[in-house]
Amino acid sequence: MVLINQNLLQLIVDNNLREEILQGKFGLEKENVRVDKEGKLALTPHPKVFGSKIDNPYIKTDFSESQIEMITPVFHSIKETYRFMEALHDIVTEELTDEYLWPSSNPPALPIEDEIPIAIMNDSDEDEYRVELAHKYGRKRQLLSGVHYNFSFDEEFLRKLYEALNSKEDYKDFKDSLYLKAARNILKYRWLLIYLTGASPVFNKTYVDKCVSLSSHLDEESYYFPNMNSLRNSVCGYRNDKPYYVSFNSMEEYVRDLQSLVQSKELLSVKEFYSPIRVKPANGDHMLQELTQNGAAYLELRMIDLNPLYKIGISQQTMQFIHLFIIYMLLIQDEPFNKAEQQIANSHVDTLMEQGIYGKMLVDGNDGNRITMQEAAVLFMDEMEKMLQILNPEDEELINVLREGKNCVLHPELSYASMVKSEIQSSSYLTYHLNQAKKFADSSLEANYKFPGYEDLELSTQLLLKAAVKRGITFELIDREENFVVLSKGGQREYVKQATKTSLDSYSTVLIMENKIVTKEVLKKHGIRVPGGQAYRSLQDALADYAANRGKQIVIKPKSTNFGLGITIFTSDYSMEDYKHAFEIAFEHDRTVLLEEFMTGKEYRFLVMGDEVVGILHRVPANVVGDGVHTIEQLIHEKNKDPLRGKGYRTPLEKIQLGEAERMFLKNQAKKPNDIPNAGEVVFLRENSNISTGGDSIDFTDEIPDSYKQIAIRSAKAAGATFCGVDMMIDDMECEASEQNYSIIEINFNPAIHIHCYPYRGKNRKADEKILDLLFGKSPNAF
Repeated sequence: MVLINQNLLQLIVDNNLREEILQGKFGLEKENVRVDKEGKLALTPHPKVFGSKIDNPYIKTDFSESQIEMITPVFHSIKETYRFMEALHDIVTEELTDEYLWPSSNPPALPIEDEIPIAIMNDSDEDEYRVELAHKYGRKRQLLSGVHYNFSFDEEFLRKLYEALNSKEDYKDFKDSLYLKAARNILKYRWLLIYLTGASPVFNKTYVDKCVSLSSHLDEESYYFPNMNSLRNSVCGYRNDKPYYVSFNSMEEYVRDLQSLVQSKELLSVKEFYSPIRVKPANGDHMLQELTQNGAAYLELRMIDLNPLYKIGISQQTMQFIHLFIIYMLLIQDEPFNKAEQQIANSHVDTLMEQGIYGKMLVDGNDGNRITMQEAAVLFMDEMEKMLQILNPEDEELINVLREGKNCVLHPELSYASMVKSEIQSSSYLTYHLNQAKKFADSSLEANYKFPGYEDLELSTQLLLKAAVKRGITFELIDREENFVVLSKGGQREYVKQATKTSLDSYSTVLIMENKIVTKEVLKKHGIRVPGGQAYRSLQDALADYAANRGKQIVIKPKSTNFGLGITIFTSDYSMEDYKHAFEIAFEHDRTVLLEEFMTGKEYRFLVMGDEVVGILHRVPANVVGDGVHTIEQLIHEKNKDPLRGKGYRTPLEKIQLGEAERMFLKNQAKKPNDIPNAGEVVFLRENSNISTGGDSIDFTDEIPDSYKQIAIRSAKAAGATFCGVDMMIDDMECEASEQNYSIIEINFNPAIHIHCYPYRGKNRKADEKILDLLFGKSPNAF
């Protein structure tokens, strides 16, 4: 049966390669068709928001306009790969209106063949290729979708193994031979993978007529073959119109056979070779030439169903099992795999589809030696566990992955296909999958401000990166802790820190906005109204002016500040002790502190980008509403339970604090944290309304007159800023701006964009998109 090459395994152990063999690089590709609210194939074009169907590296179109393909970058872990695919799924879902991503490999309710829209790529070769596929296979069959699992062994592991084996062949040929060995064995034993990942046992009555006529039905719309667990891998699935036997014995033979099939016109192109596994080069533009010159770079496993039990169509556990399966394929004894062996491997898949896990299969190519596929699978899983016990005996998670796989073999009712079929029997094919699609869409939209896998970044950075992915702009994290990224498209590269620190703003511009004294002088010289005030460089000088300032409404703040840090506002009488403490807080943030007159009116944050005000928010200071039962401190704790509130600018709203500034503000209102406010009473915790200190954001972009917007733009231009947060006090927004009814209290560099994308109340102003417009130009329509 399937035996490990003990010499190879011992060599890996002796050379301390047990950890390296379990490493590698991972990638996922998947297709989903779009459906309408009734589970019918959506006949609308590919969403324009995703740009070019060819050039976007993340979100493309497959055979049909209705079929979206999502592709992750390469990652060093399964978790990173999984989370990025989750992000892509979420990004696509967010852009669909009255449509859903169909969660099954099998198509939804389909129209007649000619009404299924073939993707228009605006590339003559790509367009012609799709038309030829439609003629050859039919459009309905081309809508079968799935998951492609891409894997490459760790390069350092391959190098060390090459040296340990003292191989006489050159490194490229050695590497090719390893990938081809793994590919041969995967083809040979793929029936087990198909059993464990198959999740498409039922299909709709609108699928290919011949397949429908040969099958049984659960109800008038839901059809099936009794033991089939994967339509995609059956004779009614995603196969070439006849078997093509391509040699996997050497790279030379592999390339030769594929070239021959294309040259003889049996295949339209290499892409039409629908093998369950492909050996791929690093650069796929000219695949056969690249394989010849540079060799294999990774394996592409193409037989995996979309699993409707999981949002993205695959679980991390399944990904872990496939990884272990590939490693096992590398370590088992190498046996001949010519045309006869390929035919036997194909027959095993057909046996699984026709007879299920209890079907009989050949052992060692001997027709008289047959066992059930279940018996073979158990032996296989036991050998895989022995391998893992040698390579990584302490990894309980991976051991459990294998044991759960074995459990599905021993108890077929626990397999994915059985669970899906059971659910369909309780409703119908369309109803079950449409309900799953809607449930997954709700999940994607629930916290759609997040970028899965990147939640540790500031929210503004997460939003910018999601917008970049949507447009097909690639990104690389240079310094994750600092939220420093490089965005790339074509030959253009842009370095961005914290979403709005870009090459479009000069260092001197940042210095102007950072220094509040300089800011006021610059604005005054441009005829823009600012508060009067005074600068102090010592606490002693500030205290000396207490008597002169007492009774005035004042603001005390550091000279260089952002996010409302170190600011205290007095709008009523205050003691010498409070006055002193406010200066002490401010001096903790800067050596120079400003005392300014408090400007009346309401405060609004204008987000200026280029020559445009992108959004305007009225920020309500941190507050709680009394219920007559709980204390102020308890109400703060309760309000902070809102999932939109967090810390460190990673959520749309920040948690309300109860620190020194808040306690002082309560004291000025003759209140204490343990007071119980009356029902409906609003208690403010701070005078300043920054979202970063727990404030609420309310959008006023459409209500504020244009005259104030022009003042905000002038203020940003005065400092030479492209990206700027302008804080303006307005007495009455119903009135047009005049010289006396507004004041600019601050202009801020690095303005947060998430508060304008996800305000507490109001609509998303797409500030993340505007940044990309300014850096890369406006997104063109899709081709």
